[in-house]
Amino acid sequence: MKPELRIGVVDSGYSEAQRIQVMAARQFSLLADGVGVDESDVRDDVLGHGSAVVEAISRCAPSARFCVAQVFDRRGVTSALQIATAIDWLVAQNVRLINLSLGLRQDRELLRNACAAAVSRGILLCASSPAQGEGVFPANYPGVLRVTGDARCADREWSWLDSPQADFAACGRGLNPAQSGASFGCAMLSGHIASYLLEHPGASNDQVIAWLREHASYYGPERRVRP
Repeated sequence: MKPELRIGVVDSGYSEAQRIQVMAARQFSLLADGVGVDESDVRDDVLGHGSAVVEAISRCAPSARFCVAQVFDRRGVTSALQIATAIDWLVAQNVRLINLSLGLRQDRELLRNACAAAVSRGILLCASSPAQGEGVFPANYPGVLRVTGDARCADREWSWLDSPQADFAACGRGLNPAQSGASFGCAMLSGHIASYLLEHPGASNDQVIAWLREHASYYGPERRVRP
């Protein structure tokens, strides 16, 4: 019997229909003083973003199970402190992969440290990164895969960009036009990785990355010849 694969998702929650796939879930809200985080039961995913991310990952890895950290409020706003606390909680849930379909403009030491701690435990982190312009965090931290959307890719394809903005990209089309771009490219790549890990549960992060490079449908942001 293959070991259970737990995928961590830091986002806005999940849908009622996805509850059967979720093993654990917590909400992380910023306290009024801005220097602390309150942990509580999850609320409904009013934004729908987290639900779409879970659905995208499930498309490629339907048997994966999720641990969901809810960090966005009803306005779609979060903070480095909430994300860092969520990552620490997911590490404690023994997840193998964490999807971070989000990005902050400012580098924050506590978020950097949370990512470094997860990476040191052998957890693979996938974070969304814009295809153009300045990078964001946590995608720009060492050991984190920077992922964006690629219009060339079908659902079962991904690209090895190896560019200043991103390492990999995948299909960025969500369930509707409002759900598209780097966030869903990141979720789709997490799904491809989850599918691989379900078949190769003992694979290291280096082996996962080597597999992604070997089986990418496209190399580079343009139609360059593969190395």
